[in-house]
Amino acid sequence: MNVVEEKIDDLNAILRVSVSPSDYSEKVEKTLNDYRKKANIPGFRPGKIPTAVVKKKYGRAILSEELNKLVNQSLNDFIRTNNLNVLGNPLPKTDEPIKGDFVNPQEFEFAFEIGLAPEFEVNLSKKNTFDYLKMDVSEEMLDKEIENLARRYGSLVSAEKVGDKDMVLGTFSQIGGEITHTSTISVEYIHDEAVKKQFVGQTIGTVVVVDPIKVSKGADDLAAMLGISKETAETLTGDFEFKITEIKTMIPAAVDQALFDKLFGEGQLNSEAELRAKISDDLTQMFQNDSDRVFSQKVTTELIENTKVDLPEEFLKKWILASSEKEITQAELDADFGNYTKSLKWQLIQNKLTKENGIKVENAEIIDYTKQLLANQYAQYGIPAPEDKDLEDRAKTVLQNKEEASKIFDNVYGIKMLRFFKETVQLNEKVLPYEQFVEAAYGKN
Repeated sequence: MNVVEEKIDDLNAILRVSVSPSDYSEKVEKTLNDYRKKANIPGFRPGKIPTAVVKKKYGRAILSEELNKLVNQSLNDFIRTNNLNVLGNPLPKTDEPIKGDFVNPQEFEFAFEIGLAPEFEVNLSKKNTFDYLKMDVSEEMLDKEIENLARRYGSLVSAEKVGDKDMVLGTFSQIGGEITHTSTISVEYIHDEAVKKQFVGQTIGTVVVVDPIKVSKGADDLAAMLGISKETAETLTGDFEFKITEIKTMIPAAVDQALFDKLFGEGQLNSEAELRAKISDDLTQMFQNDSDRVFSQKVTTELIENTKVDLPEEFLKKWILASSEKEITQAELDADFGNYTKSLKWQLIQNKLTKENGIKVENAEIIDYTKQLLANQYAQYGIPAPEDKDLEDRAKTVLQNKEEASKIFDNVYGIKMLRFFKETVQLNEKVLPYEQFVEAAYGKN
C-alpha cells in the first residue's frame, strides 16, 4: 500500500492511495470464510456452502468494505505521519474514477481531495490598544439599590389614597362585554404617564376607565390579569371599568442592623457604609463579566478582520455539502458560507495562539473550576459546601456528563484566553455611567 501527495497549491492537494492484492487478499479470504460458515442460503446446509457460491453472492461487497477500511486507515496514517494540517476530511475525487476491477481484482488506485490549513501570522502585542469599559458605580446607583432592598423587605399596609408606587386591588368589568375579573395593578410599573395619573390620588370605591393593555406587560400578563386565555388576550380591544376595592402601599424596611442581618447573616455588616461598600463590590463584580465579554469580543473581531487567512473555499463547500447531517442546498450553503468561514478563521487563529503561547487546560483545573461552581451553588442556598474530598467526587460526577464537561472546558479555556488577551495588549480603561455602559455592553434596546 502506498500513498502519494500531489500538491495543487498551498491550500489544496490530492492524495493517491495505491492498493495491491497483498494488502487485501488475506482479509477478504478470511471474511469470505466467516460468511461461508454463518450465511443462510437456500439449498445449502449452514457451514457447508461452497466458497464459490459465497464469493459470487457477497464477494464484491466484502472486497469494497475491506478496501474502504484499508484506504481510510492509510489516509489517516499518512496525514498523521506527515503532519498535514487538513481542514475537514479527505473527499473522493468525483471527476476521476477508481482505477481497478472489482470483478477480477488486482491493483487499485483511489484519489482524494484534501484542503490544507493556511500558514499565517497573528499580530497581537502591546502595540494593539483596546478600550476596556468599566461601569461607574455612582452614589445615585447605591441609593437606588438600598431603596430597592428596603422595599423588598418592607411591609404592605393599607392606604387611603393611591400613590405612584402603590398596589391597587379591584375588579375589571368589560364595557359592553362579559369579562369580569378581580385583579391587581402595580401603579409603579404603569409606563403610560397619562394612565398612571388616572390612578394616583384615587380612593377606595373609585371607578377608573382604562384599557387593560396599558396596565399589563404582554399577552400572558393580560390573560392572567383578566382571567382569560392568551389567545383571547392577543386580540382583545376596548376599555374596561376598574373599581378600586383596596389600596396597598409599601412601607420600606428600616436600613438598620436588623436589615443587615437579614440580608447577609448576623454580624456580617454593621453599618450603612459597610452595606454601600458591599453593594458597590457586588455591582463591580457583576458588571466586570460584561466588561470582560465586551473586551474579548473586540479583540476577537479585530483579529478576524485584520488577520489574513486564506482558505480552500471550493474544497470546503464540497466538504460541507458531503458531510452535513441534514441535507442542504447549494443556495443555502452560499448564503451561510461567509458565517462558516468566519467561524473557521477564528478557530484557526485560536489554535495558533493556543499552540504558540502554551495555553493549556489541565484536568486539575477543570476539576477545581467545577468544585467552585458547586460550592457557589451551595452558598446560594445558604448550605455549607461538603468536605473537599466529597466536593471533588461530586465534581467528577458532574464531569461524566459530556455536555456539561464540554461547557466547563470552554469556560476554563475562555478564562485563559481572556487572561492572555489582557496580558498581551494595551488596555485603555474607560469608566462609563450606567446607561452608556449598558448600551455599549448590550446595544440599544
